[in-house]
Amino acid sequence: MTITKAQSTPLIAVVGATGVQGGSVIKALSESDKPYRIRGFTRDVTKPAAEALKKRGVELVAVNLVLENKEEVYKAFAGADYAFLVTNYWEHMNSEREVSEGKLLIDAAKAAGVKGIIWSGLVPVKKISGGKYTKVEHFDGKAQVTEYGRASGVPFVDVQAGMYASNLLGNFPLLVKEPDGTFALPWVVRPTTVIPTIDMENDYGLYVRWVLEMPVFPDGLEVYTTSEDISLEDQARQISEGTGKKVVSKQISPEVATQIFVSFGFPPAAAVDVVEGFQFFDEFGYYGGNPSTGAKGLARPTRTFAEFVKNADWSKVLA
Repeated sequence: MTITKAQSTPLIAVVGATGVQGGSVIKALSESDKPYRIRGFTRDVTKPAAEALKKRGVELVAVNLVLENKEEVYKAFAGADYAFLVTNYWEHMNSEREVSEGKLLIDAAKAAGVKGIIWSGLVPVKKISGGKYTKVEHFDGKAQVTEYGRASGVPFVDVQAGMYASNLLGNFPLLVKEPDGTFALPWVVRPTTVIPTIDMENDYGLYVRWVLEMPVFPDGLEVYTTSEDISLEDQARQISEGTGKKVVSKQISPEVATQIFVSFGFPPAAAVDVVEGFQFFDEFGYYGGNPSTGAKGLARPTRTFAEFVKNADWSKVLA
């Protein structure tokens, strides 16, 4: 259904409208047979992605969601019925900033009187691991925001993102060329370790739509998204089958992995963050022992990993 401007329909405020998660939410809502008004937040309403959303009926608001801009952030949420909130740790790699900005979003949505908040959080690694893994800031920061949201008094749902399948396409050094010309997935996990892997652009928004379209907003719900739970060795095999390139999985040490991430341009602290994260996934599971929510009840099936491989552009990493 085309996104509407009818005042009788619920207004959904979507943070990061031109980004991966916010864009996926808008895509899923636009596919619904239920009408929605959508207000998308972005810093630049003139860029092509924003212009495309405008043509689809999305109300675009130019706003920088930082503490120094508190007044404008509060104004941006005015009149919203529900809010989808997300922060981007990798933009600045500063956990303190991420937590502060996440709390700001919750405060602004609450001040607007929304009926429910959907937040993109992650599990508390330090807590689940009993203090064994303390440097996975991009998980623990989001978990702090989740606690704050739960205590806000606003109905609150946490829709967590699985491992981005698109991370294999070059944003992270997760698929690398070996000296002999073959390719490897050199991760700090056993090849048999199963990871909830998600085609974010296609599938994440389905889970947010599912929450919004429940008969009653499910306050307190934790949603663990996935397109497919798949082991590293099966990922390697399916990339090989889908691309014709020889790809293998291999477990490497945390020290070697850290060196790879630093050589890729990651600051040392961020490299340790990622590597400790993989150690946590291998020992405790990506969702800390919680099973993936699965696709039951979603508006359409999620993509399999093989379908992701088929549709992805591998030219950058398999050159």
